[in-house]
Amino acid sequence: MSEKKMSSSRKHNLKSLMLSVAKGLLEQEAKDREEERNRYMAESCPPLSLSGGLQELQELCKQLHQKIDKIDEERYDLESKVNKNANEIEDMKFKVIDLKGKFKKPALRKVRMSADAMLQALLGSKHKVSLDLRANLKQVKKEVKEEPLEAVGDWRKNIEDKAGMDGRKKMFETAEA
Repeated sequence: MSEKKMSSSRKHNLKSLMLSVAKGLLEQEAKDREEERNRYMAESCPPLSLSGGLQELQELCKQLHQKIDKIDEERYDLESKVNKNANEIEDMKFKVIDLKGKFKKPALRKVRMSADAMLQALLGSKHKVSLDLRANLKQVKKEVKEEPLEAVGDWRKNIEDKAGMDGRKKMFETAEA
């Protein structure tokens, strides 16, 4: 069976139809959500009648506080259930990873450890091995060369000595000697 390719105008037409249907569905969903919200608010929060005296207002405040406490308890319960489910999901993800045999390597951290501590960790606490790496290093003594300081005289005299061909000749003679 050979399949015919769809023309670009047909594709465009189908795409626009699908988008218009999706747009209508989204609008209907938003309308339904708004109606549900209004219905819930009408059930849960009846309109206030504040025509009474101080006693009625205090009673209304007590009722509102009781409702707030009840809703807060429900919120806390739901939050704890969500956290519990999230932890279970995380545990199940780890179990699935273990069953697959793939292990995600954790990021390694730099650990400062001496050579002795490293050997003790590798060989265990039974073996007492001390490794002094510096003992096997070659000892190098630093020699300080002291160069005699030339007598610093008048700088003008030094310039006059080196000026002209006579000065250049003197420089070469002193360099060779």
